[in-house]
This record gives sequence, C-alpha cells and structure tokens, in this order.
Amino acid sequence: MTFRLYPNIQIEKQLGYHRKLHKDLFNAAVNNRFTQYQKFNHKVDYFEQQNCLPAFKEVWTEYKQINSQALQATLKRVDFAFERWFKGLGKHPRFKSIRHYSGWTYPAKSGYSVESNGENGYLSLSKIGRIQMRGKAKYWGKPTTCTIVYRNGKWYASITVDVLDQVLKPEVLPTGAIGIDLGCKSALSITDGENHQQIDAPKFFRNAEQKVKKVSQEKRRKRAPKRNKKVKASRRFKKVQLRVSKILKKVANQRQNWVHQVATEIVSSNSFVATEKLVVKNMTSKAKKGTLRQSSVTKRKKQKAGLNKSILDVGFGMLRSTIKYKVEQIGGVFVEVPTKKVKPSQTCPKCGHQHKKTLDIRVHECGVCGYVQDRDIAAAEVMLYWAKGNLPGLGTSLVDAESSSSTSYTRKQAGSMKQLGTKKRQKSVEVSASNELRDVETHSSGGANYG
Repeated sequence: MTFRLYPNIQIEKQLGYHRKLHKDLFNAAVNNRFTQYQKFNHKVDYFEQQNCLPAFKEVWTEYKQINSQALQATLKRVDFAFERWFKGLGKHPRFKSIRHYSGWTYPAKSGYSVESNGENGYLSLSKIGRIQMRGKAKYWGKPTTCTIVYRNGKWYASITVDVLDQVLKPEVLPTGAIGIDLGCKSALSITDGENHQQIDAPKFFRNAEQKVKKVSQEKRRKRAPKRNKKVKASRRFKKVQLRVSKILKKVANQRQNWVHQVATEIVSSNSFVATEKLVVKNMTSKAKKGTLRQSSVTKRKKQKAGLNKSILDVGFGMLRSTIKYKVEQIGGVFVEVPTKKVKPSQTCPKCGHQHKKTLDIRVHECGVCGYVQDRDIAAAEVMLYWAKGNLPGLGTSLVDAESSSSTSYTRKQAGSMKQLGTKKRQKSVEVSASNELRDVETHSSGGANYG
C-alpha cells in the first residue's frame, strides 16, 4: 500500500538529509567492493560490510542518528545489485547521484510506527518526526516493512502489511476459467470457450506523446547539463524537465490504474486464468543489424521501434503480473503456457493443426477443419484448452507450465532479513561445530601423547 506523505518544511529537510546519507552509504559500499577486489583480490560480502557498520558510524558520526536496520537494508540493496550482476541479470552496479536514488527502507518494525486503520493517518519516523499521510488500502493488517520514496518532488510511504488468509480469500471462489491473449491493438482478448471479449489498448502514452514532444522542444533552448565538462543545468532547463516528468508520471498512473481495474474485473468472476509466457525484455529489444540496404535497415528499425513503443504502452509485464498476483490472492490457478512449445498463434484450437501465419494475417482460418475466428481469440482458446488438457494433437500437460495451486495459499515474507538471520545462525552453528571438532582432536592427540 502506497500513501502520499505531506511533511512540513522542517521534516522535509530531514527527509532529504536522510536520503542523502543513504545514497552516500550505497556509493561507499559499492566503492568498497570494487576497491577490495581490484587491489587486494578480496571478495566482500554483505555480512562483512554489515559487521563494519559500528566502526563506520564511529568515523561518520552523522549515521548514528539513522536506524541501524535501515542502514543494513541499504547494504542489502548493494548486495542485491551485485548478485544480479553476477547472475547476468543486470549491468554492474554504479555510483548513484541523488537524482537517481529514490529512498530507503525500514525492513523491520523498528524505526517507524503507523497510526492508521488503512485510510489516511500518520507515519512517525525515528529522528525525523510525525508526518501526515493520505491514501486508502484495500486490505489492512499489521505493518511489517516501510519504504520511503521520493519521486517527482513528492514523498511517498510504501507499507507492507501482514494480512490474514481469511481476509484475502473470498467465501465463495469464482468458478470461471478463461484464456487471455495479450496484444497491441486489442490489449486483452479473453475467452472461456464460448463467450469472447476484446479490450482495446488505452494508448495513454500515444495520446500524450505530442504533448511530451512539444514540452521537450523547449529544453533545446535551455542550458543542458554536461557532466564531463562540469556544466550544470540551468534553472529553466530543470523547470522544463520537471514538466516532462509530470506528464510521464501521469501516463504511468493512468496505465497502473487501468491495469488494476482490468485485473480486478477478471478475477471477480474467474479463478482459473491461462495466458502466454512472455519475456517482455526480449520482445522490446532493438532491431538486429542485417545485410540489407541502408534504407531497408532504417525502415525496419523504425517499425521495430514503433512496435516496442506499443508493447510498452500497453504494459504487458504489468498486466500479467497484476492478474497473476490477484488470482493467487484469492487462491485461484494461474497458468503460463510455454509459447515456444504450444505456439498459440499458429495452432487451431479445434483440431490442433499448426499453420504459420505472418503478423498481418488477423483472422485464423484452418485449412483442415475450416474453423474461422479472430486470430487473438483463437490464440486465447488454444491457451485455455491446453491448460485444461483439452487441446487436440499436442498431448497437453500442466507439468510443463508455470501454475499456482488453489489448494493452499501462503503469505510471502516481506524483505530478506529473515533469510539473512537464518544464514547467520547457520554460519555460527558451523563455526561452533568446527571449534568443538578442533577441541576434540586436540584432547585426543594430547591423550595419545600422554599415554
């Protein structure tokens, strides 16, 4: 649940100061890891940096006023960045400027307190003060973690709460089962096998694109920042940039609101949802270079850029993840159909015959059984039948899909401090066991010499 914060001038200065300190700690931790490895070939892990926090605060005394668990969460953020880099999921961690450092996290119940029943209220932060907040949560329970975020000149508090399963699950589970195909023209093509529905893409960014371009043109006449030459942006450049950020933020809010409304409507009458497994990052990659003429390459790049913009404007990833967590929340089943194996767009839902179709063919016409249907609706039918095991010709099985069972629902623990504590205890047990083994060996060797 995200609440908008309304701090006074004094508290807002404290919030900005704490944000700067957390940013400096993040950069110091990143620099420490790179320096130790490059100069001494020593790999620094999270626990080593965490154990250095007391000595760090003795030198940098301003960090004594910050909650220790919040500092640990910042170090854990560094650890996550390096883990993603090691696994090839992201680029190597970089130093962050204050513009790109959003805020900090209280991973436990210390350092903050919430005075609210889920609608508006007050948030008290240690060493900062009491702040009024506005917002409404769909469910409310016991607060567990709190993240303070600064975005577009406004402060927010993202609070996770522990909610009972009885509150999350409805008394009567919806009995509907549907298949969903995501697209650019029709954002969602939904079918239960008999009834079909298509929801058009709202195109929030496309509608605001001209306004963004018009405002962005004004930046060309302002002094832009040149960090290599240590030239700062002019005051007017920052004002125009803020206007652009406000437009883009409004577009993001519109898209998020629309996604939640669509997902809520779907889950209200369906507990079984099957959709395609998509990798949006690969789908929105740049056009590959080829051996065609320069004009053909330029045309293909423009076409791919337009397709990428349409995919991101719909928000495929946000749609899928939102529908998934809402289905799981009520105890339903969410199935991601492996598209490379099933090929929903190329398969006939009635007979299972596969025939390759280009993107410009928008109607499915089967040459074997004669079934005619809209291409996206037919793909949704294929995914639904495959998830149910009724698709002819492919030997379907839920084992190959990613599904969530409706028989049990367990809450995920927010944060990772519990896992860190478990690892710490395991490490201490191993150390104590090795010490005991060393003592036993010492006594046994001493006894042998004595004999």
